[in-house]
Amino acid sequence: MNALRTAFNFLTVIPWRGRPGQPPAPLGESAGWFPLVGALIGLLSGLAFYGLSFVLPPLAAAVLSVALWVGLSGGLHLDGLADCCDGMLAAVSSERRLEIMKDPRLGTFGGLGLILTVLLKISLLTELEPAAALTALPLAAALGRWLLLPSAFQPLARPGGMGAAFAASVNRTGLLIGALWLLPLTVLNGWRGLTGLLLALAAAALIWRAAKRRLGGVTGDVFGLVVETGELCALLAFNLRWSV
Repeated sequence: MNALRTAFNFLTVIPWRGRPGQPPAPLGESAGWFPLVGALIGLLSGLAFYGLSFVLPPLAAAVLSVALWVGLSGGLHLDGLADCCDGMLAAVSSERRLEIMKDPRLGTFGGLGLILTVLLKISLLTELEPAAALTALPLAAALGRWLLLPSAFQPLARPGGMGAAFAASVNRTGLLIGALWLLPLTVLNGWRGLTGLLLALAAAALIWRAAKRRLGGVTGDVFGLVVETGELCALLAFNLRWSV
């Protein structure tokens, strides 16, 4: 339970206090619980969308539900996405890109990335049937956070930082445990769940490759980009024109 508490406190803004004097588990050792915590975030957001759809138009319900989705995670992964947009899209050296990504100020590329990501989530959620959101959003949030685990096995761009500390303590057992949490959600959503999983893995592989070429490896910000992209891929799978 200590590892679950660490994962919960890291991935959400909801405080979970342990017993007095009990230190939190290392972040990497708690990684196997990430998909479960993600599924909870998605379920709460899906329930919000389902309930609000009875009293509000789909667009308004989607906006409020995405706001809750972002709020529950404290915008943790969106921050990484914005930093990656600012740094990885800049026409400068790898060293300069890493410096830009450490800068707390938001640049043009980062602002555009945030706006487009949130708008796309709202748009995709608006098109979902309220009942479908109860399984689609848990899958999307769990899938995005499970992708953090294989990301930790990629070459690192720099030795320091939270991303490096996380990667150093992740092991293949955690990767397997995380996959076991993700599998039922994928099966529950049928071929749409499988399609979302495959799309997310393909997108993550492209991000890892781009990070190696433009940064020299992955960072904590790249992890955030992978999470957000994985969530979008899952939602896209539920909105494909040929889906039923």
